[in-house]
Amino acid sequence: MEKGIMIGLETHVQLNTKSKIFCGCANPVNMKEEAKPNTLTCDTCLGHPGTKPRTNKAVVDMAIKVALAMGCKIAKETYFSRKTYFYPDMNKNFQVTQYEIPIANNGHIEVGGKNIRIKRVHMEEDPAKLIHMPGGNGVLVDYNRAGIPLLEIVTEPDFRSPEDARAYLQKLENMLEYLGIYDSASSAVMKSDANISLSGGARIEVKNITGTKDIEKALKYEFVRQSSMIKRGVAVKRETRMWDPALGTTRHMRGKEEEAEYGYIFEPDLSVIEVGKPMIDGIRKSLPELPDQKFARFVKDFKLPQKVAESIISEVDLADLFEDIASKVSPKVAGTWIAGYLKKTLNWHGIRFREAGIEKGWITGLLRMFERGDITDRNAEMAIRYMVEEKQPPEKIVKKHKLGKAELDLTGIVAKVMKANNKAVKDYKAGEEKSLHFLVGQCMRETRGQADANEIKKAIIRALKDFK
Repeated sequence: MEKGIMIGLETHVQLNTKSKIFCGCANPVNMKEEAKPNTLTCDTCLGHPGTKPRTNKAVVDMAIKVALAMGCKIAKETYFSRKTYFYPDMNKNFQVTQYEIPIANNGHIEVGGKNIRIKRVHMEEDPAKLIHMPGGNGVLVDYNRAGIPLLEIVTEPDFRSPEDARAYLQKLENMLEYLGIYDSASSAVMKSDANISLSGGARIEVKNITGTKDIEKALKYEFVRQSSMIKRGVAVKRETRMWDPALGTTRHMRGKEEEAEYGYIFEPDLSVIEVGKPMIDGIRKSLPELPDQKFARFVKDFKLPQKVAESIISEVDLADLFEDIASKVSPKVAGTWIAGYLKKTLNWHGIRFREAGIEKGWITGLLRMFERGDITDRNAEMAIRYMVEEKQPPEKIVKKHKLGKAELDLTGIVAKVMKANNKAVKDYKAGEEKSLHFLVGQCMRETRGQADANEIKKAIIRALKDFK
């Protein structure tokens, strides 16, 4: 990326509290099935005149937990404000948010050896959901989403490339899952608004970017668009744009509002929130071991390679699985198989370990079989695939698919393969190392994976000494 690029992110996270932020209605993000439109509502989240909101303490606790994890300064007193705007997704004509004094500020997250400064963390309510009918035949509003608690995390413009922004969001999402306040496998959404400027030019805001991949795509597109304008001598004017993931482009949404246009005022129906030291200390004690801490411990205590440890801690359920298994089999074996074959299989199916329907004990049992030499590494990998697909323990999988290590006549099998592949044998004896790998592969195929590749290799090398 060219010098002078500056990117900042405003990330909105839907929290997984049981109820909404200012009323007792159920929080939709915790439901396995989507509720019928406008059924999770009350007079308060519908904004009826005369209703009185009340602050959900669980939301405040979660906000403080996140702020502490990022080393933020917690405000001793904080309060909510009204942000005025006139859209159908907020029928009160204002959003209850925080402006003047957020719950926390001045923190940081280390990403790739660089500190990304956190400007502020604040709480607010989610607006309703707008559903645009096909063909421009009207817009429907679903108020089930109105009042879902949001945590907004605002960075300083510390990113110098779209890749940096994506890495930050991946780490933030990972940390939030460790804290237990967000689950990417649920219906909860994490969206970001990105601010990007080039060479000290006007700042462009790109709104409603969902996911870590799209943040990189949207910023790359906007970088190219602004660069092209600058090269053509066209002034880049401050504006708000919308990311269109289907087209892979941004489009003009509106002129950029200034803060004064929102007409912030103190929310008169909610009291000031006092955050005392006992409250902060109590929440601090409840903090779990965070990803960076777990990574350092896995490398130090279990002697895992950094790449393996990094892969395992990237998902909290895999990290828990490793800790459970590492006390029963070799940590090296557990780490290699979880970060390798298991994660590859889960990624192939697009699921997390907790969604796979397999038990921790099944993975332990399979790796014990592997350590005893009862199953080859190739067949153990196949067993993992079958376990995920069929939801059966390893003993049944191995028996059903005949994956166990059988008593084989390796000498006879090697002789048969060498006789059928005389050219490969001669090529190897002439110095072509890859011919040996070919012969090993043919023997593996002949044994249907029931023999160990290293044992086959040794048998072939022994046989080659006598081969004429």
